[in-house]
Amino acid sequence: MTRWGTQPLSDGLTRFRLWVPDREEVTLLREGEAPAAMTRDANGWFSVDADAPAGTRYRFDLGDIQVPDPASRAQSGGVHGWSVVTDPHGHHWRSDAWRGRPWCEAVIEEVHAGAEGGFDALRERLPEIADMGITAIELMPVAAFSGSRNWGYDGVLPYAPAESYGTPDALKALIDRAHGLGLMVFLDVVYNHFGPDGNYLGAYASGFFNPDRNTPWGAGIDFDAEHVRRFFIDNARMWIEEYRFDGLRFDAVHAIGDDGFLDAMAAELREAAGDRHLHLILENERNDAERLRHDRYDAQWNDDFHNTLHVLLTGEREAYYGDFADRPTDKMARCLNEGFVYQGEGSPNHDGAPRGSPSGDLSPTAFVSFLQNHDQIGNRAMGERLTVLADAEKLRAATALLILCPQIPMLFMGDYAGSETPFLFFTDFHDELADAVREGRRREFARFAAFQDESARAKIPDPNAAETFEASRPRPGPQSAAWQELYRALIALRHEVIVPRLDSASGAGSEVLGDGAVVARWRMGDGALLTLAINLGDAPVCFPEAGGEAIFTLGKAGDPASFSAWVTP
Repeated sequence: MTRWGTQPLSDGLTRFRLWVPDREEVTLLREGEAPAAMTRDANGWFSVDADAPAGTRYRFDLGDIQVPDPASRAQSGGVHGWSVVTDPHGHHWRSDAWRGRPWCEAVIEEVHAGAEGGFDALRERLPEIADMGITAIELMPVAAFSGSRNWGYDGVLPYAPAESYGTPDALKALIDRAHGLGLMVFLDVVYNHFGPDGNYLGAYASGFFNPDRNTPWGAGIDFDAEHVRRFFIDNARMWIEEYRFDGLRFDAVHAIGDDGFLDAMAAELREAAGDRHLHLILENERNDAERLRHDRYDAQWNDDFHNTLHVLLTGEREAYYGDFADRPTDKMARCLNEGFVYQGEGSPNHDGAPRGSPSGDLSPTAFVSFLQNHDQIGNRAMGERLTVLADAEKLRAATALLILCPQIPMLFMGDYAGSETPFLFFTDFHDELADAVREGRRREFARFAAFQDESARAKIPDPNAAETFEASRPRPGPQSAAWQELYRALIALRHEVIVPRLDSASGAGSEVLGDGAVVARWRMGDGALLTLAINLGDAPVCFPEAGGEAIFTLGKAGDPASFSAWVTP
């Protein structure tokens, strides 16, 4: 099987390859050099060996159009510009002995590299993150996209780190420094679609897409084609092997729609990782518990945890929160004990169609829980965080639940500093595409009560405006010191009391104590019983007798905004 992208040879020679099944002639262009005709094989692969040391800028001439390498390792001048030959061994690693950390030790912070100032600036913040007790950062997608700012889910060149974030070696230096501090680094990758500007594959490799399979982003990617499968699997391997990421989070795999591809990719990645700890995480709206069995994937982002807690903290019931508005306390109890809330029941927000599968037999660590992430903040019209939406004391109790629950906790950048800055939806599109994104964003919120009239919708920030991006940089909130003290204490307690007992832990039942109040129990790996009780309601309830060693409390037990945790040997 021919591999995508460039391959360094010797003495400055590089092998160039491109799959162009729809064309008969392709020419390699190198800046400052004579064009070089490429040779076609029977499968539509064009190749040529040419003088091109690291740093050489190149593109492909198809006769009527010049295109970048879809497997470009770096870009110069944006996604419509030149691809750049890179030296995959140019970074000299200092953390060669790093083999990762077990999944049970994960306490994750999701980070947007651009909002943090790029790879170099984020590298400087790593000691602060490690000092909080966080053990992993998860980068939102870094693949090259149109313009200089984007969430990352509009990537079109999956092999090339975004030019505005830094060079490939700068990203490797970030990972190297993280490993030196004991931090794992995960990467969010998008294999379900390409962005709307800068993807040229359809112009010369129509077989990359299946026109009979529709997605929200157009024709679906054809994962039945072996060349297509290799494009994405090799991309995942590059991040794991060359960049030494400790794991990947696969965006919206329900939109991929090919479980065979997902399972084959997981198996190959685990084999490639050898003796390193490798962690593979899914985002999957289908709540498919089967993908979390048989050592395929470590965990899934558990939106059910977030959505239930958000309803209880804010009272919001619009859009997808409608699925959690009915008896949210019962849903919180089920989520804590069994992982998914929806395990095959009809989902109101999905036209009553059943969603999910039974998950109560899975380890609690098969679920990544969170109170906030980029989606749940940024998909709000005004990008508000819970620090400005929820009662502060109830939010503190929910934070204790998040971090001491046996599920894997994930924070969003700015959380532990009590940030009140928004995280808005931002892009850097131009002309007609910019207008379409702006107006589409405003139409999206027309069904919300707060944005029924046009004047209200006009106040929704323009995604393409530079100030929208600048406003999304996290800054410490007015109560930053108090929030940091809480997070530091909770994370330290998790490492001391919860993590050593996570192996073979399982749910041991949960009960509703009142409106917004729940007690949940887990039988831990050493036989101890962990009990957490929380009241997010407005009326007092009776928490059960502790019957063990109290490890953490907030407020008077059973009062509104109270939380208690204890361990019974």
